[in-house]
Amino acid sequence: MSGTSGLLQLWQVPSSSLFFGRSKLSKGLYLVPVRVMYPMSCFCKQMQTTTYAIVKGSYVSNPQNQQENKEKLTPKVENVGAFQKLPMVMPSVDILHSALRKAKRVSPTKGIANAAKRERNKGAKQLDALMKELAVPLRTYKENFPNKKYLHPYERSLIELTLGDGNYEDVLGKLEALRKKVVSVGKEHASLCAKSLSKREAEERLNEGLKRIEEIFDGDGKAVDELLNIAKTLRAMPVVDLETPTLCLVGAPNVGKSSLVRVLSTGKPEICNYPFTTRGILMGHINLSYQNFQVTDTPGILRRSDEERNNLEKLTLAVLTHLPTAVLYVHDLSGECGMSPSDQFVIYKEMRERFSSHIWLDVVSKCDLLQASPVIFATDDCNVDNFELVRYRKMGPDGALNVSVKNEIGLHELKKRVYELLVSQSERIKNQKSKEEELEVPS
Repeated sequence: MSGTSGLLQLWQVPSSSLFFGRSKLSKGLYLVPVRVMYPMSCFCKQMQTTTYAIVKGSYVSNPQNQQENKEKLTPKVENVGAFQKLPMVMPSVDILHSALRKAKRVSPTKGIANAAKRERNKGAKQLDALMKELAVPLRTYKENFPNKKYLHPYERSLIELTLGDGNYEDVLGKLEALRKKVVSVGKEHASLCAKSLSKREAEERLNEGLKRIEEIFDGDGKAVDELLNIAKTLRAMPVVDLETPTLCLVGAPNVGKSSLVRVLSTGKPEICNYPFTTRGILMGHINLSYQNFQVTDTPGILRRSDEERNNLEKLTLAVLTHLPTAVLYVHDLSGECGMSPSDQFVIYKEMRERFSSHIWLDVVSKCDLLQASPVIFATDDCNVDNFELVRYRKMGPDGALNVSVKNEIGLHELKKRVYELLVSQSERIKNQKSKEEELEVPS
């Protein structure tokens, strides 16, 4: 066997180191391979699957692998429905009492004859058990409440507008701080108890540790109760199916949106003659021609800039911005809603321009109250030269449908037009989904 082939075979030997000694022969010096075997331990976290390319004599990671690894590390933005997956949160007092009860049932390790050692062992185990019984649910809540950054934009907006900007993260932060404090104090007192020199000292340190942990959880455990209230609030949020066509009723406060929702769907909103009757997003369902659709009632929009809008108005804008909805815009030209037709016209023009990509249907409600002459408020400019505004005061926008829930005027035509609107929205959703699937298919 040649020297070259012999060396190649030896290089393939696993779990060994090759040393080369010198051998003097008549023809000169030769390398003599000597194999020294060592015990070997293998630690493998995961199999290496990255491929490399040789660029200018160096190994460079394949860009495709870098992209795949990046996708694995980056959490995917969730679809809607994250609020229904939230874990059940126990009240802080129940968590504490349960943990104390379980910890006090922990007995010392069997076979310890010495009383002092036995008491040290029992005290350290009980403190460790109490620490774990408190820390585990806190960690579970922290891990299972979603990071707001990866929520669907609509649900992210709901959190910010319903709970207040930053409150959700603040409560989760306080929960994690409480967990770390419980773990730190629990370990500290368990260690002190384990170092006790007598049975009496071990008992005293056990009681001190239990009392200290209980005080911490009593003082900072309100973060758990805040999270419990957050979970209740978020679970009560309406569930939206992005693949089911949705009709969104929009307009100024008290123009009759909620009355139309009652007529069209299973939703049962509160109906009163004061602004912002709708204090959140109300979801219902419409069944037309054996097809199921969604309908949402939204809080009214006032005439003001976005900076001045309250959170109820912002909820309406969030629905229109982040959900694929068809719009049923409701106008009240009778003056009953408390807002002049002129102000409604300004709001309408702004919404129409901002959400021009939405499928749209205009409805003039309370048509039984309309008079021959338009309603003009004292604050209105009677000598306005805007022909479109003058016409709006009398008839509403071009193509608007006149309805009256009270006298049942135009309701049959409304349902027909709504069905046509939602069928168009359904086709739009299917086309959008097809485009997204085409983009996902690798070329």
